[in-house]
Amino acid sequence: MKKILIIEDDRRIAQNISRGLQEEGYTTDVVYEGINGRQMALQPGVDLLILDINLPGLSGFEVCRSVRAEKPKLPIILLTALGEIEDKVEGLALGADDYLVKPFDFRELVARVATCFRRSSLEINPVAEEILQIANLTVNLTTKDVRRSSVTIDLTAREFALLDYLIRNRGRVLSKMDIAETVWSLNFDPGTNVVEVYVNYLRKKIDRDFEPKLIHTRPGMGYVLKEE
Repeated sequence: MKKILIIEDDRRIAQNISRGLQEEGYTTDVVYEGINGRQMALQPGVDLLILDINLPGLSGFEVCRSVRAEKPKLPIILLTALGEIEDKVEGLALGADDYLVKPFDFRELVARVATCFRRSSLEINPVAEEILQIANLTVNLTTKDVRRSSVTIDLTAREFALLDYLIRNRGRVLSKMDIAETVWSLNFDPGTNVVEVYVNYLRKKIDRDFEPKLIHTRPGMGYVLKEE
């Protein structure tokens, strides 16, 4: 369960937020002033901070600044009665992830909490990039980035699809029928030369100016991507 720390000097508001978030499945702690709030926010185990700006002892801006310096990834949502654009800008500049002006609909707070956790999860668990390499050819299947000897190579979508199929099956001879059915989703027509045309396009871009040559023809059999 995610633990949310609420630093809010209005006890009624703080308790209402706490009860509502508990009903949403979160655990909560509540602090009513800035100095102890900062100390608790810096403790391990806090997953998100809901922070009022007008606090006794230490302002929410100062708490935000201190916490952000120590915990750069901790999601922080500022709550305040202040509605001036300068206050919003200052809060966000200090590292807050979001800003909610009182009075607010509790459903909006819940949505923003969920958004902060979703964003945090993406940062902690980024999409893993799938990168394949043969000799000095590198193909990033996630970003569609292709490099040969550190030179970036621009491919069309169809050229990349062909290279994708070849490098996933590197070392294996692929027939024209295999390639046509997989890359073009076509029932192979022996009279068409679309496979040969695109193999030549690809050769010009990734093989012509580089060594070693990687795309090889196997007469009567097909094509293979391999280092020879």
